[in-house]
Amino acid sequence: MTETPETYEVIVIGGGAAGLSAALVLGRARRRTLVIDAGEPRNAPAAHMQGYLTRDGMPPAEFLAIGREEIARYGVELVEDRAVDVTRESSEESTEDFDVALASGRTVRARRLVVATGLKDELPDVPGVAERFGRDVLHCPYCHGWEVRDQAFGVLATTPLSVHQALMVSQWSKDVTLFLHTVTEADLSADDVRRLAAAGVRVVPGEVEGLRIEDDRLTGVRLADGSVHAREALFLAPRPVPQTGLLEKLGAEFTQTPFGAYPVVDPTGLTSVPGVWAVGNAMGFAEQVINAAAGGYRAGATINGELLMTDLDATP
Repeated sequence: MTETPETYEVIVIGGGAAGLSAALVLGRARRRTLVIDAGEPRNAPAAHMQGYLTRDGMPPAEFLAIGREEIARYGVELVEDRAVDVTRESSEESTEDFDVALASGRTVRARRLVVATGLKDELPDVPGVAERFGRDVLHCPYCHGWEVRDQAFGVLATTPLSVHQALMVSQWSKDVTLFLHTVTEADLSADDVRRLAAAGVRVVPGEVEGLRIEDDRLTGVRLADGSVHAREALFLAPRPVPQTGLLEKLGAEFTQTPFGAYPVVDPTGLTSVPGVWAVGNAMGFAEQVINAAAGGYRAGATINGELLMTDLDATP
């Protein structure tokens, strides 16, 4: 005999800023909500998060711990587990229900889903980069630029789009070197060359072989020819890998971007699959913590209203 899965009104898959924000709104709306969190936040390597009003400089782990405490006040359940499969147990005329299989073997069911599974940053294969990422190897000037302002910056080019990153970080330092690495000078457009010169960005061709680390801090970038360029911070652009496998299983529509394929969503995060919302980095590359939290709020409020109207319309 097959055991009936425990049923919730909403299941939130992912316990980062977006997922917890959605869960907070839903809990306060008295919706029976479950958060499934695999414990792999994108910003875990960073010591602090910046740019979130009233939370500027807070360690990411502390932010998430407070969020967990807040949702618990409203009866939201949280399980540390991984969602490995999802099926839509419904007819074409109905959006209910969704069964979510967990790595632990448990299966749970919900009327609505919020997918907040985020993305993973795939780093360039340069020795030392992974170990220093989030410390003095950085990716976002809005997240880290102030903390390393006026230092000697390097930018590791992995695509021609890295030129844009070099131009952006020049707002925080006037000593910027763009290491072309896997990009050639021929890949740069006339506008690239002009803007780099106008920003005072030095361009160095050649592959980067590694980093020079002294006293547990970055002091230089080493090229394959053996030359070392003194630098104190290195910016790069990881390859974002959206964690959208569950949305693919549900048949969601995707759109291709320069930063990966992301689900097509409306302003509230609703995907092309009725009853399924995507929030945070599961729906876009540029969702910083504050954007992700706002997106989760919008989705949570929308879901509550949609459930309310659905139930009222079903009342004889």
